[in-house]
Amino acid sequence: MNHSTTERVHLSFGFPGMRHEAGERRAFTPELMAHLTKYGARVVLEENYGGGMGLDKAKYQAAAPEITFTSHADAYAQDYVVVLRCPADEDLRLLKPGACLISMLHYPTRPQRVDFLRSLGIEAISLDELKDDSGRRLVENLRAVAWNGTEVSFQALQAHYPAPGFNSPLRAPIRITLLGSGAVAIHVVQAAIRYANPVVWNNMAEAGVPGVQVKVVDFDTTGHKDIMLDLLQQTDILVDATQRPNPSHVVVPNDWISVMPAHAVLLDLSVDPYQCEKEIVSVKGIEGIPQGNLDQYIFSPEDPAYDNLPECVSAKHRRFAVSCYSWPGIHPKECMQVYGKQLRPLLRTLLERGGYTNIRPQGRFFERALARAKLSNWQTA
Repeated sequence: MNHSTTERVHLSFGFPGMRHEAGERRAFTPELMAHLTKYGARVVLEENYGGGMGLDKAKYQAAAPEITFTSHADAYAQDYVVVLRCPADEDLRLLKPGACLISMLHYPTRPQRVDFLRSLGIEAISLDELKDDSGRRLVENLRAVAWNGTEVSFQALQAHYPAPGFNSPLRAPIRITLLGSGAVAIHVVQAAIRYANPVVWNNMAEAGVPGVQVKVVDFDTTGHKDIMLDLLQQTDILVDATQRPNPSHVVVPNDWISVMPAHAVLLDLSVDPYQCEKEIVSVKGIEGIPQGNLDQYIFSPEDPAYDNLPECVSAKHRRFAVSCYSWPGIHPKECMQVYGKQLRPLLRTLLERGGYTNIRPQGRFFERALARAKLSNWQTA
């Protein structure tokens, strides 16, 4: 796939549908398909692509008449396969040797996935590893992660908040303890003081209801048990927005949850997976939270999901937990509009360079980002 850039190369891009939970409705919009065809790509969409977002074949072909619709397998048989969430292994096996998968692949926390992708003889570009020269992600929707997750946590808290009630002017301020101070955490602070919903915020203010207090805890403090237990006793919502140097170590052990108020809510925004079949590779920052998805992202203490956690995880002490593998997907259209705009210059660069083999690590801005995100350039720790 080493092409000269002196002539336009008609690379094919396949867009298969995502076959995860029923609540996963996201698909890239017609605007992105029009952008790709404008720069010479041959675009192939799986039949019914976009149907979960109310987009039909006519809307895609109105934006880009050249695109075609095909089978699930044929969508995976193209030069480039673009799918937001990493496909299942059986779908990855549909990729042809030398093809390039463009997806959220999370190399650092999915070492087994990295090994499997390499065994297939393909290239990959991880969307979450597309970064500028200073390390800032180019394809991200961190604001939606923070605002959507925080909004759901407030809904969970409101549903079982003790007397005098969540909406009462007589209640104390809502106390939030935020673990982490990075890019997601910054958005959490902004969301939290507004209940992650401007309408609710205005209504609360007009009724004279006390607002929200946010305490931000840096990673270095989380290792001091006495300090943390004191904080947790005074916490209504505990938020994990950490990026841990070692994902095999928890930030808040399950035993510490025992001191939290019975009505407290645990919010998982880092959404690291549990991987400990042979050894502990990755666990969640707050130990004992189930892994949620777009079908279910609120878990009561009695939810059977707690009993199905891996044996390496303790879930003895439980509270209401809020977790979702794909927080931006709660509002799919808004999410995909953001991702599509961010992807346009990157995919255009791939087309202008004639494919991934012509991407220069020391090339222009988007080339450098693409080179860093390639599977072949990823160094396993």
